Amino acid sequence: MLGERIKPDYLNDDKIGRVMDELYKYGLNDIFIEVVLEVIKKFKIDLKYSHLDSTSFHLDGEYKREEDKEKQEEEKIIKERPIFIKKGYSRDHRPDLKQCVLDLITSQDGDIPLFVRVGDGNESDKAVFGKVLVEFKKQIKFDSIMVCDSALYGQENLQLIQHLKWITRVPMTIKKAKELVQNIEVEEVKDEGKEKRSDLNLESYTWKEEIVTYGGIKQTWLIVLSEKRQKSDLEKLEKQLSQEEKKSQKFLKEIQSEEFEHPQAARYKLKAINKKLRLLEIKEVELIETYSKKKEKIYKMISLIIKKDEEISRKTKEAGKFILATNLVEENKLEASEILITYKNQQSTERGFRFLKDPLFFTDSFFVEKPERIETMLFLMSLCLLIYNLGQRELRNCLKRVKKGINNQVRKVTLRPTLRWIFQCFQGIHYVILNGVKQIVNLTEERRFILSLLPASCQRYYL
Repeated sequence: MLGERIKPDYLNDDKIGRVMDELYKYGLNDIFIEVVLEVIKKFKIDLKYSHLDSTSFHLDGEYKREEDKEKQEEEKIIKERPIFIKKGYSRDHRPDLKQCVLDLITSQDGDIPLFVRVGDGNESDKAVFGKVLVEFKKQIKFDSIMVCDSALYGQENLQLIQHLKWITRVPMTIKKAKELVQNIEVEEVKDEGKEKRSDLNLESYTWKEEIVTYGGIKQTWLIVLSEKRQKSDLEKLEKQLSQEEKKSQKFLKEIQSEEFEHPQAARYKLKAINKKLRLLEIKEVELIETYSKKKEKIYKMISLIIKKDEEISRKTKEAGKFILATNLVEENKLEASEILITYKNQQSTERGFRFLKDPLFFTDSFFVEKPERIETMLFLMSLCLLIYNLGQRELRNCLKRVKKGINNQVRKVTLRPTLRWIFQCFQGIHYVILNGVKQIVNLTEERRFILSLLPASCQRYYL
């Protein structure tokens, strides 16, 4: 696979470790950008849209390092120091382990990795995403519209990337966003509009546009209502209400049966109970002064359960709604449908993370001695993702050109097979020698057709 001149004993832990160290010294970012620019040029990757997201990789080991200079380095994006392996917000649901963070920018065209950055285990997306996009723009000098989740949306980041084009999601923690989803009515779609949205696979979405200025930046906000998500949100709300009713009945029985020495104690207990409820409230009706069996003065509370109508109404109005924002306004304005479709393609980076964490390809956790080698390992894994997605993109483009699909896992014809499925299709092919004759068995017509779509360097192993 590596060539006739490469001997097996060349490949050992020590050699691989030394090569990883040399790669790190040369500059992982420099190497990756050189490769990416060649890929963009040779394979004509469309860079109209690029997607940014992050994930975490948990690690085994202590990774004790001196962190005296850490605060001085916080503002840097391409660090001169190795990363700090620390505990932080774990996307793998392993808060007990130390980790590092991987920021990844991919093209919408084929999910090709365009930029990779490894960060400290405890860094926040909100703190670095704006800087990552600025650095990416310096390295890849193409006019790409950047797509990112709500971690990007904050006044400081918006000021930082005001010279870039972007689409992002508005967090519901912003007062203006809360007001809009509460008060704005998303308009009904006319029949001709429904047909158009059906063609774009947006038939379950309706929306309304608003021009908003936030962080000193004029923007288009797209208030979107998803019917499927609305149904799901309302079902969750109903379930939450049902669960709270059972819980509140238990609390009601508990507080009404308890004997309190002072009125304040009863009201303190009631306040503590209500903190545990979101949609319901136990309200004091009367505090009765009476005597216990020991003839001591006590207080008993009479109370009842009421619904928090305002909170339930708020959640009902918010159900299924979210807001997308873009600074592309006036002459650069995008169609609302294009904004929504583009944001839905944010799965581009998520697919890349699934690949990197799939134990069949790599591993969801790893251990190497030094943080420098962890960065190099993630660089190499990202390079593999680039090659994999590029191969998948080229294969799909070939199928599209010849207008012929292949059977997928459930025997349905598809023009968009995964490269992983193609690998599986070639299991069971054997090179045998029968009666002195060399031959390849199980090379079916479908496998030959797939080979015809692959480059000569792949075909020579089989044909």
